[in-house]
This record gives sequence, structure tokens and C-alpha cells, in this order.
Amino acid sequence: MNKVLLTGATGFVGRELTTELLHRKFNVVAAVRKISTELPSEVRQEMVGDLLPDLNWAIALQNIEVVIHAAARVHVMNETDLDPLSEFRRVNVEGTLNLASQAIEAGVKRFIFISSIKVNGEMTAEGYPFTPDDIIDVIDPYGLSKYEAEEGLLELAKDTAMEVVIIRPPLIYGPNVKANFQNMMAWVHKGIPLPFSLVRNKRSLLAIDNLVDFIIYCVDHPKAANEIFLVSDGEDVSIAELLQKVARALGKKAILFPVPVSFMKLIFKLAGKNDVSNRLFGSLQIDSSKTNRVLGWSPVTTMADQLTKTGEAFLNEKDI
Repeated sequence: MNKVLLTGATGFVGRELTTELLHRKFNVVAAVRKISTELPSEVRQEMVGDLLPDLNWAIALQNIEVVIHAAARVHVMNETDLDPLSEFRRVNVEGTLNLASQAIEAGVKRFIFISSIKVNGEMTAEGYPFTPDDIIDVIDPYGLSKYEAEEGLLELAKDTAMEVVIIRPPLIYGPNVKANFQNMMAWVHKGIPLPFSLVRNKRSLLAIDNLVDFIIYCVDHPKAANEIFLVSDGEDVSIAELLQKVARALGKKAILFPVPVSFMKLIFKLAGKNDVSNRLFGSLQIDSSKTNRVLGWSPVTTMADQLTKTGEAFLNEKDI
């Protein structure tokens, strides 16, 4: 039985991952800032505090075979820190490499790092999806911190026995998803008309069930060692198609009307919201074929099935 240390266990990904690890009979230790009542009783919680460069991981790492590092300072829409890159680096780079260095000393065999597709960039041109072998030229502070952490981990792996696996997911969705995806579901549920019927972009998404299965698949697969993987559902959709799929999952009809995309882009530009415009109208496609070619892994659920589960959870929450 693998003994796994999981960071970020109380987050959206971490909660689902914890549940599935226990289901598959893993021994799970959760590194937490404070003891949580949300985690199953079978999980041993180690209160370690914030993910900082000088954090002592000695107790949490005792007898651990695999570290799954899902905790991070995440990308935020309205950044208030005067020097966000320094803050991202302090947590996502220095904090990560401090954990990895101590993991090496503790005899950990494998370190799985949950990175981000933002390492590759924000948008793709038609017919040119992101791949793990892209030349990286990232300027987003969050994406840059994740890339620097990746590079540091791979350097550590060159000179030590600990193997590193890097996973770059795109937008993750599933039951109890929050933020923009939850807002989108609320718009559809309320029947709010949306001006997106002419949008023809293509975006790769990742069901939480697929991500969790892939992470666990990488725990002991020998060919995953020191590799970078981009993973998605393999079903790219436009914002219009996604809204229609979400509506079906909620038992509703998406009310979409036509507005020229160029006009909407101009409005967002004048409002200083180019980042929002890129997410709504730009494409971000992922070539995740390496997951099957190297590991023999394929998605375990479809977008339609995961959206159905997501819709059911959303509606149940509304009934509370």
C-alpha cells in the first residue's frame, strides 16, 4: 500500500483526490494549515501551516512514499498585491522546492506536481494545440511561478533518486466547482439570455474525475517518471457549445442570441478586460495524446457525464 502525502487536500481537487485515494486503499496523510472537519476520518491530518520557503515538513514526510503537491498560491482575477510575482515565487517556487528537497531527504520515491496549462500560455492558434514540448515564453506571474517550480523539480530529479511527474491541467470542472464555472451554471439555471451564439472558439477542459484518475495513474507507473503531461477530456468545445451542454445537464435550455464577436471584444478592450475577453472568445486547445502514447491512459468519463454530475450537485445545493 502506497503511503501518500497530499497538499491542498481541502481544495476542489484535493477533496475529490482524497476520497478516491482512500477508495483505492491508499494510506493518505493530508498536510493542512488547520485541522479540517471536511476530510474523512481515515485521513491522518498533519498541521503544517502556510506553504512557505522555511516550512519544516519532517513530521509530515515520515514514511511517505509519494508526495502529491496540489497546494499553491492560485491565479486570482483581481490581484491586489503590489508585487504578485514575488508572492507567487515565494509560495509556488520556493515553497514547492523546499518541500521537494525535504522529500528527497526523507526518502520519498516520487513527487507529483500539479502545475497549470498557464505555463504554456493563455491562447492557442487554430490547429496548433499546446503540447508538453512547447518552447515556453510565459509572462503571466502565476504561470511563470509554476514553470520555475517545474524547472527546479526537474533539476532536483537529475541528481537524486526521487522521480518527478508534472501535470498541467486546463480549466477543471466537476461537482461543487466554484468561481467562473459556478457563475456560468447560475446564469443558465436562471435563464439569463447570453450573447454568445456566434462564438466559434475551441477550448479544452478537464473533468475532475479524469484528473483524479490520471494523478493516481501516475503514482506508480514507471513510464511517468520525470515526464511532463498535458491532460484534458479530449473534447474541445466553444463557449456556445459548453453553455448548451451545461443547460442540458441542468434540464434547461440555453438562451443564446447573436452579437458579433468583434464588437464584444471591443467592449471588453475598452473596459480593460482583455483577460476576460480571451477566456470567452479565444481558443485554448491541448494535445493530450502523450498520456495515452506513453502511459496508455485514456479519460475515464465523458464531458456529458461529468456535466450531469456537476449539474446534479449544483441543483442539490440550490435546494438546501
